[in-house]
Amino acid sequence: MHEKRVGKAYLREMTGSLLLYMVLLVAAIRWGRPLEDGLLRTLVLLTPMIGFALALWAIARHFARVDEYIRRFLLESLALGAGITAGLSFTYGFLETAGYPRLSMFTVWCVLCGSTGIICVLRRWLER
Repeated sequence: MHEKRVGKAYLREMTGSLLLYMVLLVAAIRWGRPLEDGLLRTLVLLTPMIGFALALWAIARHFARVDEYIRRFLLESLALGAGITAGLSFTYGFLETAGYPRLSMFTVWCVLCGSTGIICVLRRWLER
């Protein structure tokens, strides 16, 4: 019962923060890009980070609420995801020197989230 309540609270907090992030991202792109260079433009373009900070807060709260097993499972999965991301980013760095196009730093974040998610799913599947 506790796990379901904790999971629902996490989903509610994370969904809210990601929705805020998306709204602020669209607004920042729509109204921030046309602004002249300067402090106001920089601040407007950084506003999506409010949603990102709230997502980090939701993650930290989730880690504080879950039991030791879940905490260990998530941290191990994150460590494996970080290792995969490091390997892929180093590999692509060498490919860039061979003439491959440069990738945005946003790509690294997507690879980290994706690899961690895949690892979590695979580990759950293998535990059954």
